[in-house]
Amino acid sequence: MNKQEIATKTVNKKTLRYFFDKMATKITKASGRPAAFIVACVIVIVWLVTGPIFNFSDTWQLVINTGTTIITFLMVFIIQQTQNKDTIALQIKLNELIASSEFASNRLVDVEDLTEEELETLKKFYVRLAELASKERDIHKSHSLDEAQLRHKKKLTVYLDKKNSNPH
Repeated sequence: MNKQEIATKTVNKKTLRYFFDKMATKITKASGRPAAFIVACVIVIVWLVTGPIFNFSDTWQLVINTGTTIITFLMVFIIQQTQNKDTIALQIKLNELIASSEFASNRLVDVEDLTEEELETLKKFYVRLAELASKERDIHKSHSLDEAQLRHKKKLTVYLDKKNSNPH
């Protein structure tokens, strides 16, 4: 897909996918507001207050258990939809930053598609990069892993040469 195809692609607003996406976004935003929490608390308080009226019966308990189970079950799918969309958007933004930086490694553009083992291997490289960066005097410098390793080797060579030429 080229840039022109991406820009001209229209969204079919009559699909179930579009409707679910919009609905999930609205419900997720609404359920994350303080008002939603207050409404949930009021429901629980009303349920508790009605306990003596219903003699704390099994049916009374079943009402809250069933209600919370159904809401939780449905919210899992709604929140997951929103989370998937947000994750994709975040990955696209990060990919743009990587692709636009002359110093960042383009090998990281599709890092989210790597296996867990590959990610652990990559993490070890960045742990090593952090170790190399901690040896730098300028904390504002930023390097790719390849560049950092080359610079570190050069610095080590210079240091060893100086040390060997000036024995104390």
